[in-house]
Amino acid sequence: MNNPVNRMSSTTRTLTQLALLTAVILVMAYTPLGYLRVGPLTMSLLTVPVAIGAMLVGPVGGAWLGLIFGLTSFMNAVNGTGGLTAFAFQYNPVFCFITCVVARVACGLCCGLLYKGAARLFKTHDKAACVVGALSAPLLNTLFFMSCLLGFFYQLDQIQNMLSNQQVQQMLAASGIPAPLAVAVVMVGVQGLIEAVTSGVISTAVTVALRRVFK
Repeated sequence: MNNPVNRMSSTTRTLTQLALLTAVILVMAYTPLGYLRVGPLTMSLLTVPVAIGAMLVGPVGGAWLGLIFGLTSFMNAVNGTGGLTAFAFQYNPVFCFITCVVARVACGLCCGLLYKGAARLFKTHDKAACVVGALSAPLLNTLFFMSCLLGFFYQLDQIQNMLSNQQVQQMLAASGIPAPLAVAVVMVGVQGLIEAVTSGVISTAVTVALRRVFK
């Protein structure tokens, strides 16, 4: 039978971790570490605390931190500092909310689920499971966000103008891939790779260290 004191201690630790990571997201959101404008999109390292929380606390914790991440992104869209999402908000606020917030909740939730699956698969290699969880956050964030953005706002003038981009035209001519996918590749580009690698390395290192502390 579980000791009530141990359960209370575990709950307190979980709430403390979530509170600290929530504070980290809010602080980062108002510094260049949180949102760095790169062309029409914004590169973000806010997936780092989301990934750490998803791996330490679980899918629900990841979803909560994804919600906080998403709300800061939506506020940037509302106040006009969110790059392309600012135009998306003017076009359709509801779809913009789904793109900024719901996609990030799904990112945190799925990151936690993927980590749990990887932890079962790599039972004796916790670092490998942490790598899977850490990399999944930025990759899922890009996948969900870009899917919503192009799915809901493909007709935006700012996105349609990208179809005339020489890189997009060359890609379409050479590969025959769908136009939305070509636009996504050009928009994400190298910044997506940098975001994934940076977030993956930091999230893995921090989570491995914290899991050793909390064992």
